Amino acid sequence: MERQHGDAAKGTGLLTRIERALGTGTAVYLPGDGWIRLTLPLDDGGPAPVTVDVIADTARAPRGIAYLLPGGGLNFAADFFTPGGPDDHNLAHELRRRGLLVVGVTPREDAATAADITAEWGLAAHRRDLARVVGALDSVLWLPYQYAGHSAGAALALDAASHDTSPRLRRVVALDTTGPYTGEPALRAADARDAYATQLAQGVPIVDPGLAAVIAKAVADPDGVSPAPWPPDPTRRFTHAGLAHFALIRTAALPGPANWIYAQGHSAGTYAFGATPAEDRFTLSRTPLATWHAATAALGSGLLPAALMRDLAAVWAGDDATYRIAWDRIAAEVVWINTELGRGDHPRGAELIRASGNDRVAFTVVPGYGHGDAVWSTEAATDVWSLL
Repeated sequence: MERQHGDAAKGTGLLTRIERALGTGTAVYLPGDGWIRLTLPLDDGGPAPVTVDVIADTARAPRGIAYLLPGGGLNFAADFFTPGGPDDHNLAHELRRRGLLVVGVTPREDAATAADITAEWGLAAHRRDLARVVGALDSVLWLPYQYAGHSAGAALALDAASHDTSPRLRRVVALDTTGPYTGEPALRAADARDAYATQLAQGVPIVDPGLAAVIAKAVADPDGVSPAPWPPDPTRRFTHAGLAHFALIRTAALPGPANWIYAQGHSAGTYAFGATPAEDRFTLSRTPLATWHAATAALGSGLLPAALMRDLAAVWAGDDATYRIAWDRIAAEVVWINTELGRGDHPRGAELIRASGNDRVAFTVVPGYGHGDAVWSTEAATDVWSLL
């Protein structure tokens, strides 16, 4: 017991230094089995805080830092600290066990109301918020670090790396994201950019994906009738469970400016229509619905800034006038891992980094995985995280 107490004290001491470096905010400490977590919403006078989560091992000092950047509409807890449970099977603990200090940076929109979000909350604003966190910790820890992001967070990781000249930045990990498309997808991306730009011009600065509510209803009332038309007969309606599974598996078939970017969907699985909505048959093959529910239940607002979506769509379209990631300035090692059914085999971003003279770039596509499966699949440690 004395050893455990001493180890916990060492972990708490490190987190206390980090808390002081980050500044004002109400900190919450959560001890675990061999680890301790600090959650600190940063009070910087803005309408909603950036929230920093730090996971430290209590038995050893970290050899480096992994900044974990969640996907659009997600937060650190949902994307990287799920699933929880006694075996700690999530990416945050995987990296902690590898000797890294895990620092999750959740963007402001997670703690915001719809009224808080403005047309200024684009990709550059997210990058500046991240840079302030990294600068504060680098000034006291002086450890080598990496950016690791999923989806929109991966685009942020790449953008941050293109502006970060620190010799301690060693690696960028991009999980299932898209650099510039070519051909017809680039034209579709330009249409998406225009749709978000029009939305902003009309005074609507938010996007609400709504997936959390859909999954919550599927769990609470799976056989209930949803409001969504059923494709074989639009006069009928999906069941709540059917709609959730269809949205996860067949995301690309859903309406909206950006659902087409998925080769198939958020989650690998199968969906077969029956004679009636109640007779549809579906299953998730990689990530259980319970994990999706746990992740979406951990969200704050779940909202996305339309300005962020506009900038991401500009990156997809290769529209440097609207937003440019400076691929030629990314000098760190890049590990880019896409999923076959998620963002698919689109390596143009990685190719642009290599073309600038950086030969430490690996691009891999994981077969049979959907977009969210890269972080939540029961087999992700073997199939995806082993590639990191």
